[in-house]
Amino acid sequence: MEWGFVHKAWEKWTSINVGSSTGEPLKSALLINYDPNAPSRLLSIIAEQEGINATPTEVSQFVDFVRRNKLQSEDFTIGQNQYVVTSIHESCFCARSVTTSEPAGEGAIIMHTSAFLFVALYDGSIGAASRAMVAVDQFAWQLGRRNL
Repeated sequence: MEWGFVHKAWEKWTSINVGSSTGEPLKSALLINYDPNAPSRLLSIIAEQEGINATPTEVSQFVDFVRRNKLQSEDFTIGQNQYVVTSIHESCFCARSVTTSEPAGEGAIIMHTSAFLFVALYDGSIGAASRAMVAVDQFAWQLGRRNL
């Protein structure tokens, strides 16, 4: 893995796409080292995070959720919110918070690349979800250029 490339791409991408102002499509993002073929004793670790302060325990529980692959029958927690999966796609799945206090709701997009789980959190509904997906696709495309 070319860690220097990943870190530089993350820094550039988050400066444009992650923040608390209304111009950014995401409120937070999390990049987790993840290899589903690795032995279970090898823990996934937080590679990068922006706008969230995830703990190793949270990440471990989330990775276990992904590994169980019961996306539509279980829920998961990230930060303060509990999420249920609303749609599953080839390389990602989307979820909505069931515990949010935001009037327009909160959502999550989780994308799996060859080396990472990429979690993007956003506030809002359909329009916000579309903007969030564009931002997620842009970062995944950058990682894909290097096959990460």
